[in-house]
Amino acid sequence: MTPERKKAVFKDCLKQFALTFILFFLNMAVIMVVFFLYALNTEPFLFVFAVSLLGLLIIFVIHYLRELQKAEMRSRKLSVIMSEWNDLPAAESLSEEDLYNMIEALGREAEKLQMEFSEEKKDMQDFYTAWVHQVKTPIAVMKLALGGAGEVDKRELAEELFRIEQYTDMVLAYQRLGSSSNDLLIREYALDELIREVIRKFAPQFIHKKLKLQYEGTDIRLVTDKKWFMVILDQLISNALKYTQSGSVSIVIANGELCVADTGIGIAPEDQPRIFEKGYTGINGRLNERSSGLGLYLCGKAAGLLNLPIRVESDPGCGSRFYVGITPPCG
Repeated sequence: MTPERKKAVFKDCLKQFALTFILFFLNMAVIMVVFFLYALNTEPFLFVFAVSLLGLLIIFVIHYLRELQKAEMRSRKLSVIMSEWNDLPAAESLSEEDLYNMIEALGREAEKLQMEFSEEKKDMQDFYTAWVHQVKTPIAVMKLALGGAGEVDKRELAEELFRIEQYTDMVLAYQRLGSSSNDLLIREYALDELIREVIRKFAPQFIHKKLKLQYEGTDIRLVTDKKWFMVILDQLISNALKYTQSGSVSIVIANGELCVADTGIGIAPEDQPRIFEKGYTGINGRLNERSSGLGLYLCGKAAGLLNLPIRVESDPGCGSRFYVGITPPCG
């Protein structure tokens, strides 16, 4: 223990014994006055004073030595407090017990935050690992197209570039999910405008795959955050396009729900409860090399952020129907 630390302990002990010393000397002064007034022999008084003072000093020294030991033990504990916060010595007073309880409460909270941080870090590492694998696919296709003989198919390149842009938007959305505020901006929007904006974005994909889009429009106004609601629509329509080779994709609003339906390969019953889990692709997803399980995971996270219920119904071989609960019309 450093000399500065010993001095600090000594000063602390003096503060603790200050009242005791004051009362002792006041008491001795009163007794001395009594002896003086009654003209008593002061020799017995001086003997009692000396013995009492010696005893008090011995008690003070013992207390100081004990405090030194406790201070040294606290110094050792302080160096490993984050790992041994739950192994504190027995409390010798109510104040120490309260202090230890506070330390243990803070230790439990720190341990909880550490676990959450580790889980978030692993979650992010898993996401980016899957994302890198996913974005490599369109890049590889573009390289093959550019390196092949003959004229480059511009439409094919545009489609792969569109996918890369999608995956980039996906990463940006995922990063916003991890922020403390998530940039929520709740306003009233015309649902029809939001849907048509997504339709225009995916129009080349519908044309390229020769799929029919069924949407009749709506006059519903929605109170939501546009960015995150568009993430949901983007992922649902992108997913429908990915797994539908022929037929149609339809968008229907009924009974307080927005439904995105397709005539694609569908989802196996055993996979349906887990499709919004991170990285889960299911049987049909594993058959598709482009599937990473990130799109619907992000879609589910966005729906949870907006407090919108989302569910799926699907018949393998006949298509899937994704339902998103929407807020009632305003007015």
